[in-house]
Amino acid sequence: MVRHILAGSVMALALAACSTGESATASAQTPAPAAASAAVHPVSGLRVIDLTVERGAKRLAFKVELADTQEAQARGLMFRQSLGDFEGMIFPSGTPQPRSFWMKNTPLSLDIIFIGADGRILNIAANTEPYSLASVSSKGNASAVLELRAGRAAALGIVPGDKVVF
Repeated sequence: MVRHILAGSVMALALAACSTGESATASAQTPAPAAASAAVHPVSGLRVIDLTVERGAKRLAFKVELADTQEAQARGLMFRQSLGDFEGMIFPSGTPQPRSFWMKNTPLSLDIIFIGADGRILNIAANTEPYSLASVSSKGNASAVLELRAGRAAALGIVPGDKVVF
């Protein structure tokens, strides 16, 4: 019996040694089990994370798509036809800097919320015009930008100075 277990172990090691470097690299880069179970948006394929807007004692919870790559940020919510009441997309940036967005290929009107390095909302470009090529900019250096369906910020009372945590 020990010989069978040993033979099985040797076989498994031999197969692992013959596998491509890609598998070894992929397994080395596989996220922890908790991260592996994170939700993925069915349309964008982006990871969905929790985000909270804090208004004093009030906490507004959202599920947002995380646009954390250059490609995801370039695409944003282009071509999207719908966005739920407590859904959105967050665009983090490594270095706080002036940020600007446009609505090219975006059929939805959005509230674009610019977030400072301290996590506080700098300004809100409310009810943006679908398909517009006009630039919508932050008032100061933004470390992230949150997009919600148009009118949601006003409906929920979200204003500059509120804190965004994600």
